Amino acid sequence: MNSNRREFINRSALIGASVMLQPWQYIGSQPLYAADEKPKMGLLLGKEDLPRIRKTIHHPRFEDFWKSMLNADLDADIKFLRDEIDLYNHVFHLLRTWRMLERSSFVAMVAEDKRHLEVSKRAIDRILQYKRWDYFLEGGEITIGLQRAPETTIAMSCALEWIGDSLDNATKTEMEKQIAEKGAPACYQTLFGMRHPDRVRGWSFDPESDYAFRYDLSRWPIILNATNLKVIPICGLGMAACLLHDKHPQAPRWLDMALQSARAFAPMYGSDGSYDEGVGYWGYTTLHMTMFVEALYRTFGTDERAIINFPGTVRHALQMSMPTIGNPNDAVNFGDARNMGDTSVAGWIAHLKNDGVAQYVIEEMGDIRSHFGLIWYREEVPVRKPGKELHDVRFVNDWVISRTGWDTDSSVLAFRSGGPANHEHADRNSIIFKAYGERLLHDPFNAAYSNTLPLWVLRHTEAHTAVLIDGKGHQYHDGSEGTNPSWAEAWIINYAASDRYVKATSDATEAYRLVNDNVGKVLRTVVFLKPNVVIIFDKVSLLNNPVPVQARFQINNDDHKGKGIVSSDRFTIERPNAFLRGVCKGNNGVVLTSDVIDVVGDMTADLYIGQEKIEKPDIGKYPFIQAENPADLNHAMVTVCAAQKTGKAAGTITIRRDQNRWDISGEHDGMQVQVTIHDIGDVPEIVVV
Repeated sequence: MNSNRREFINRSALIGASVMLQPWQYIGSQPLYAADEKPKMGLLLGKEDLPRIRKTIHHPRFEDFWKSMLNADLDADIKFLRDEIDLYNHVFHLLRTWRMLERSSFVAMVAEDKRHLEVSKRAIDRILQYKRWDYFLEGGEITIGLQRAPETTIAMSCALEWIGDSLDNATKTEMEKQIAEKGAPACYQTLFGMRHPDRVRGWSFDPESDYAFRYDLSRWPIILNATNLKVIPICGLGMAACLLHDKHPQAPRWLDMALQSARAFAPMYGSDGSYDEGVGYWGYTTLHMTMFVEALYRTFGTDERAIINFPGTVRHALQMSMPTIGNPNDAVNFGDARNMGDTSVAGWIAHLKNDGVAQYVIEEMGDIRSHFGLIWYREEVPVRKPGKELHDVRFVNDWVISRTGWDTDSSVLAFRSGGPANHEHADRNSIIFKAYGERLLHDPFNAAYSNTLPLWVLRHTEAHTAVLIDGKGHQYHDGSEGTNPSWAEAWIINYAASDRYVKATSDATEAYRLVNDNVGKVLRTVVFLKPNVVIIFDKVSLLNNPVPVQARFQINNDDHKGKGIVSSDRFTIERPNAFLRGVCKGNNGVVLTSDVIDVVGDMTADLYIGQEKIEKPDIGKYPFIQAENPADLNHAMVTVCAAQKTGKAAGTITIRRDQNRWDISGEHDGMQVQVTIHDIGDVPEIVVV
C-alpha cells in the first residue's frame, strides 16, 4: 500500500467503499508509516510537546484545573468502574467512563502517574464491554452515534496514543478493532443519514438503553444536521480515520464523509464567527471542529484550519461574555446557553494566528474545563486586551450586544433578534441587561430539556423580558422532538452605534403572527445610553380585535435576593449590589404589576442541561414586573430603565407624550438624559442630545 499521506487522503472514497470490511487481520498487520517515514506528531500532540505542557500545568490560569485532574477521587472512580457501572446506561455511565479515560490517560502521560494509568486501563476494559457505544438505532438495529459513540471514539483514540506504550498488544488491537466496529460506523451512519435523510430507515432509541426520556426522532436527521450534534460525529469519525488511515480499508471512506460533513456544517457559523446555539454550546462545538481539522493537518498535511472564521468566532465568544458578581463565567444566555463554558479552543486559535485577543480569552475569560487548553496554550503569544472596537456588535445572525468593558462592573446590553436555532427559547425581541455586577433585566436559567418537566415553561416568551399579546407569546414548538428550532423569526431593521449610545430596532411580527392572525406589527426599539440607561420603545398593532399588550421585565431571584417593587407608573428591581429604576408610559395608560411565574410539579428530579448536571432549583417562583397597555388596536409603550449601585441615589427621568412624539428627559448618575422618539413608522426617528 502506498503510504504517501497526501496521496492517501485524495484517493477516491469509492475505493474504500468497494473493499468489504474483513475480519480484524488488518490491525497490526500493516505499519502506520513506511520504514523511512517515522511519525513525528500524534493526532493532537507529540512527545516533543510534553516539556511545554509540563510547564503549562503550573501556570496560574491552568494550575487549579490541572490539580482537579491530578487529585481526582480515583478510589471513587475505581469503585464505580468495578461495582456500579451499568453497561446499558450510556447517558451518564458511559459519559463518566470516557471522561475518566480521557482525563486519566492524559494525566498518566504528563505526570507519569501509575494510579491514573490504572484507572485508564479499567475504563478501557469497561468501554470494551459495552454492547454499543450509543443509545440510538436506525432501522431498529444499526447503531447511530450522536454523542457517546463519537466521544468514546475520541477518548479511545487519544488513550491509544497517550498511554499506548503501557498497554499490551492485545488490548491495543481490541481498542482499534472496537473503534472501527462500534465507533466509526456509528458516526458514519449518523452523518450519512444527515446527508441523505430520505434514505434513513427510521431513527429510534435503543430499547435496551435505560434513558428516561423519549422523543419523536422521525425528523432528527434533518433537525440535527444544523446543530452541534453533527460536529461531534464529524470529529469522532475523522479522528478514527486519521488513527486507522493505513490500518483499515474503510478509513478513506470515513475521512471523505467527515471532511465533506465538516465543510457542509461550516456555514452554521456566521461569516463573522457567530454561532446560533449560544456561547455555552460554542466551546463544545468549536472544540470538536478544531480537534478534527488539527488531526487532519497533523496526519495528512491537509489544511482545513480556515474552515470557519476562527479569529472571528473567538471574538464572538468574548463579546457574548458577561462577567457578573458571583459568576465570572456568566454570559448572555440566549436559549439554553447558561454560561461561557470552556474556552480552551482559544489557545489553539491564539497560537495558530498569533492572535493576542484570543490569548486574552484563553487567559482571562470563561473556564478551563478541558485538557486541550493545556495542549494548545503557548505562553509566548502576546496578550492584547480587547478595546472599544469590540464593545458594540450586530452579529450577522442579528443578535445585538453593547457593552462598556470586559470586567465585572462593566455594563452589558443584549438584544435578541434573529432566526430560530437549536437550543433556543421563545425569546424574540427580549433583552438582558447587566450593570455593576448584577443581572438587572434577566433571562432565567435552568429551562428543562424535556417538555415533561415543569421547568419547560421557562422556555416560553412569558419567562423573558419581552412582549406578550393578550398574555401570550410568539410561536414555539411543543417539545415533542426535543429542543429543536421553532419557526419564529425576528430581524434587526435598524442599527447604529457610537461611543455614547447604541440604538436598534427589531421586527418580530412574523414570530407572533404564526400563532395569532390578529397581529399587524410587533416592533421593539432599544436605546442604550452608556453606561446605565436603557430605553425600550414597544410598538404593537392589531388588525381587528382590540386586546391588551404586556411588556415583562424578569428579575434575577435564583439566590432569593431579587425583589420587584411597583408604585404608580414606576418600578424598581433590586439586587444586592445594584438596582434598576424604571418608568413606563403607554398611549392608553400603562398598569404596572409585580407577579411570579409559578413553576409547579416535581422539582426533585435530577436536572441536566445537556451533559451538565445542575443543582436542583430550590425555588419554583420566578418573579417579574409587568407593564400592561389596556385593550386597543394600536399600542405604544416607552420604558426607561436606569441602573445604579446599591447605596447611591438614582436620578429622576420623566416621559412626556405629545401624539406621536415621546420626550424623555432628566438626570441620572451625573448624566443628562434628553432623548426624543418620533413614532413615524416601523423605525422611529430617535434624537439623542
